Amino acid sequence: MILTGFLFLLFLTDGAFPERNCSYQEVLNHLNLTKNNEMYSMTRPVKNYKRSTRVSLEVLLYAILDVVEKDQKFIPYVWTVMRWHNEYISWDPNQFCGIDNVSLPMEVLWKPDLTIEEMTEKDKAPPSPYLTINSKGDVEIQNDQVLVSTCRMHIYKFPFDIQSCNLSFKSVIHTARDIRLQPSDNSSEATEWSREVMRTQYEWLFINMTVTTNNASDMVGQDIVVYTITMKRRSLLYIVNFLVPVLFFLCLDLASFLISDSGGEKLSFKVTVLLAVTVLQLILNEILPSSSNRIPLIALYCIGIFALMLLSLLETIVVMHLMKKDSASQENEADNDQSRSDARNNQSKTNFHNCHGEVHKWTECECIYDVSTGETQSELLPVAKEGNSSKMIEEYHALEKLSDELREMEKTLSLFLINRREEEKPGYWTRVAKKVNRAFFFFYITVVSLFLIIIFLKWNNA
Repeated sequence: MILTGFLFLLFLTDGAFPERNCSYQEVLNHLNLTKNNEMYSMTRPVKNYKRSTRVSLEVLLYAILDVVEKDQKFIPYVWTVMRWHNEYISWDPNQFCGIDNVSLPMEVLWKPDLTIEEMTEKDKAPPSPYLTINSKGDVEIQNDQVLVSTCRMHIYKFPFDIQSCNLSFKSVIHTARDIRLQPSDNSSEATEWSREVMRTQYEWLFINMTVTTNNASDMVGQDIVVYTITMKRRSLLYIVNFLVPVLFFLCLDLASFLISDSGGEKLSFKVTVLLAVTVLQLILNEILPSSSNRIPLIALYCIGIFALMLLSLLETIVVMHLMKKDSASQENEADNDQSRSDARNNQSKTNFHNCHGEVHKWTECECIYDVSTGETQSELLPVAKEGNSSKMIEEYHALEKLSDELREMEKTLSLFLINRREEEKPGYWTRVAKKVNRAFFFFYITVVSLFLIIIFLKWNNA
């Protein structure tokens, strides 16, 4: 009878009772955790209100989704884990088939009201619906978050800049008397684990994550845990699409000194290159924030090159003005030479007509003299008239032809001398313009070289 009763009791112990206690619901019934029972969800889970709740926080960086420089926003995708102790929860796992943790809905238990100071928009990722408790009363919440936070961008070295953005975790209303906040990992562990789980980094290269704890100095203050994410911009795309094209435009402006200043091609070419740099400046203005305290080096780079090209354009205008002034004086001199040549031609023609008149008078006198020698006027007059008339006509045509030939030779000689003088000895203002252009070219190359060296040294050392 005793053996039978012992076997029956053993059967009840190993069979029916353990079978009934091997469910999660039995654990919840043991803890009296139901949706209708709000004892655990209403207040902070301590048996003495003077005892603070220690909350452990862990943050891992999964991805750097975006960095908006214009709006100074930082959008990371992080994984957060919060752990704290609930003094009203505990059980013996041996009484429940070794169950040492249970998952519960988030609304059942009290949770720390942690928030992020830099967050400007509501979390876009769906929250985790469950939390986990263990037999010792430790509660854990794991949640992934897409954070839209503010971050003060330091863009002085853009696009070779390194940015550091903070995520500051603290309680909304609880002071240090109620909640003591502390990180569960140090900076090296957080950096290493984040690199292992990193999915994407956008245009940024993750460097490290620094964990800093700002403990409250008194019980009225609040503990703050700050996670500082340091990242470096991938600058290759900006070098290829922005810095190098601006440098190419500067090289084109230097090459424009080989274009002749006599026409308008050089001026139009320089204006076109200047407008191209202006377009790149407008694109840069859409990227950089307007609230920066220091002017970025890339803005100084563009403004400096724009100023140099503008100075080159002004020098071209001055040189063309000097050459135009000299050309106008040469045209006036050529007109004066033409007027003097015409005056000489008119004088030659007048002299020729005077000479012709004198010959005519001399011929008439000769005829009169021949008549006085004894011959009758009626006999000599027809012969004299016929001989003198034909002779005078021939002499007139010969002299007129000679005069035309002399005029043509004089025009040809004067044009030849003018062209020869223009080729051998240019005008005064043209010589001045050439000297100015040559001096400015060497000055321009020197200033451009010094400017580029200073800018790149600042980029390297800032």
